[in-house]
Amino acid sequence: MMAAGSLLETHLANLAAALLPFRDYERMLTGWGETLARRLAGGGRLLVAGNGGSAAEAQHLTAELVGKLRDDRQPLSAIALHAETSAMTAIGNDYGYDEVFARQVRAHGRAGDLLLLLSTSGTSPNLLTAAQAGRDAGLSCWAFTGPAPNPLADACHEALAIASPDSQVVQELHLVATHLLCEYVDQALPAVLGASVGVTPPSVEPVRSGGVRTGVEVVLDGGAGQGVQARG
Repeated sequence: MMAAGSLLETHLANLAAALLPFRDYERMLTGWGETLARRLAGGGRLLVAGNGGSAAEAQHLTAELVGKLRDDRQPLSAIALHAETSAMTAIGNDYGYDEVFARQVRAHGRAGDLLLLLSTSGTSPNLLTAAQAGRDAGLSCWAFTGPAPNPLADACHEALAIASPDSQVVQELHLVATHLLCEYVDQALPAVLGASVGVTPPSVEPVRSGGVRTGVEVVLDGGAGQGVQARG
């Protein structure tokens, strides 16, 4: 008979073993947060996707960006591709399951946007196809994966790879990474927007096909935010 508490102890031991190398990703997460803040404040968008539990993790991230993590601020553009159920099922039916994310990346992604793909294995064909579509369209492609090397990490520009063979631990640290990434975005936003204050906006040109124009306002700690006009 399995000793009482052994499942818990094993799980915690696996989690503790993965926490030490996870600390090495602080610089990457800080840089990603600054890049996200700059791109999203400039009118860009973040596209995310995953399968199964990773889909839930990806949707958690978009909820924090479109909503908020702690302090109130203007919503930021983040789209969970797997949440588009009608599009996903139509694409899967007409083009095959490997295309369910890639076709949406081609539809929604613009050069300079960001694509974040989550996978514990790093081998999901629909995510690999999406990564290629993102690179072809000029998006910056990031991944949250399990242990590297793996195909998805290789297919993306940068990857945060959790050093654990336990997929549960990998997903748990993906959630930690999600919260930290949002923290770094919120930390970087005031400086990003402050740099734009007082800058004379460029003359307005006709919107080209696929162009995006938006405004961003940030309100932190109950203070009044400064509206910033941005071009995509």
